[in-house]
This record gives sequence, structure tokens and C-alpha cells, in this order.
Amino acid sequence: MPAPLRADTTRILWAICVLGLCLPLAAQTAAPVVTHSSPIAIVPLESATPGGAATVTGALQVTGGKALIAASGAVTAGLAANTDVALPQRGSLRVCAATTVKLAADASVPSGDQPGLMIAFDHGAIEASFSAGTNADTVLTPDFRILIGGPGAAHVKIRLADHGDTCVDNPAGNAPYVLVTSVFDGSLYRVQPGQRVMFQHGSVQEVVDQEREPCGCPPVQVQGNDFPLAQSAGLAPLAEPKPSPAAQNGKPAIEAPPLVHNAGEAAPVPEPAAASTPAPPAAAPAQTAPQKKRGFFGRIGGFFRRIFGAE
Repeated sequence: MPAPLRADTTRILWAICVLGLCLPLAAQTAAPVVTHSSPIAIVPLESATPGGAATVTGALQVTGGKALIAASGAVTAGLAANTDVALPQRGSLRVCAATTVKLAADASVPSGDQPGLMIAFDHGAIEASFSAGTNADTVLTPDFRILIGGPGAAHVKIRLADHGDTCVDNPAGNAPYVLVTSVFDGSLYRVQPGQRVMFQHGSVQEVVDQEREPCGCPPVQVQGNDFPLAQSAGLAPLAEPKPSPAAQNGKPAIEAPPLVHNAGEAAPVPEPAAASTPAPPAAAPAQTAPQKKRGFFGRIGGFFRRIFGAE
């Protein structure tokens, strides 16, 4: 093949490679991998309260006593304390004691947008305090799909009780809209800002408006505290001492006589207290006439009287 023809053929093949085959390969190689630069949640693993440490599972990294959830994971609060989960660049989520919450980021949002947060739990309570963006956050329960739309500052509290009763609190202020949808029949209910409602038996048809009981974390019951902190700080009266067993049986308690000591006198020795059950009295001895104490000459006279039979 002549040299000019060979050069033209080489240029044509290179152009075909660039335009038809090599360009997609080069574009695929140069395409950046989209990853989240920060975790969706940071959970403390240590607690000063015995039995209050949280348990975290899923795709996470542990560092400095904290668990960093990358894209999804589950948080179980301890039995004796609530767990405050940090949501980077958004706010916080409080997982109430003995509650298990599953967290995940919405992977369907376009690259560069802040994904919405998926929160799922089937018992207990949560308190969400974070900024709601353009992509809505979703809370899933066994009966409802609760949509928290933005933009705005969300301070939503949700508590699940027995028989499917679900309490939802959307405090007043710059609150976003909260839309509750039944997972069974698709019926809707919008919780207005400043409204607290109770959905009885897991139904949006049985709604108690202006629920009196709070929807957030209940007070944590600490067991096994023999001396409560409120009493030690003087905030509560101390318990009255229990009466002695003798007093409980109707018998007076034995009190020791007070000891009084004056300077210059020997300290008195207290007499032993009588037993609670008195001993039977001993037989009284026969009383005899007191005898006179005889002197030396009296004893001699008595000696001679015994000899000569005078006695």
C-alpha cells in the first residue's frame, strides 16, 4: 500500500474511533462517581446513664465514640435514655428510649440536590427537629405514610401507642405541612401548623383533634435508685423511717435512759435494758429477823454458853 494511502487510512480509523467507539468509552471513564460527602446521621454510642447507650447497625463507620451512617442504618435507643441523632447540615432527630428507627436517604433525587430522609419505626416515639428542603422527608409507620414537606423548619413529634393509635404533633411557627396518608385505603389528613391530633386504631377516619397527651418522648423511668437525686438535692421529702418490729407488734420500743455527766464526778454506768419479754419472777425468800452484829466479847460469851448448855 502506498505511503499516502496508508496515512489517510490511519487518519480515517482514528476519526472513527474518536467519534464512534472511543468517545463513549472516554466519557464513561471520565464520569465522576456520585457519592455523599457527609453521612446522613451521626449517632453517639456512649451514655452516662447506665443502660442508656444506643445500638447502631447498617452501613456505617465508627470513630471517636460515634457511628456515622453513610446511606442507611438502624438506631435503637437504650432502655434508660433517649438518643439524640445529629443530621449534618439539617438538624437533629431524637429517638426515644426503647425505640428502633431505620434511616435511609432518598436515592431517587438528582445529583447535587439534598436527598430527603426516610424514617421508619413500628413502636415508641420520635422527635424531629430539622430543616425541610425541596425534597420531602417521609416517616413510615405500620399504618401511615407521613410526608413532611418544605421548605421550613420542622419540629414534628410522633408517638405510636397500642392498637395502632398514632399521635402527631406539628407545633406552631414556621412549620411545614404534614400530610398523613393511610397505607391501606389511601385516605388523607393534613395536620395543620399548631395542631396535635390522635389517629385512633390506625385510621384517619377516627381523629381526635387537639390531643391532650404529648406526642413526644415520655419520661424515662429509672429503676433501682434507692436514693433519688431529687431527694438528695432537697427537691423532694425523704421517706419516713419504718417503725421497729416491737412497735409494729403493739409493744413499746425500749428506750435507753439519757446519760448526764457533770464535771468532777465519775461517769455513771448505764444499767442494762430489760429484755422485751420479762422473765418469770423468782420465788421470794423467807424473811428472817435481822441479826445484830456481835462484838468480840459477845462472841466469847456465846462460846461458853454453848459449852455449858445455855443455848
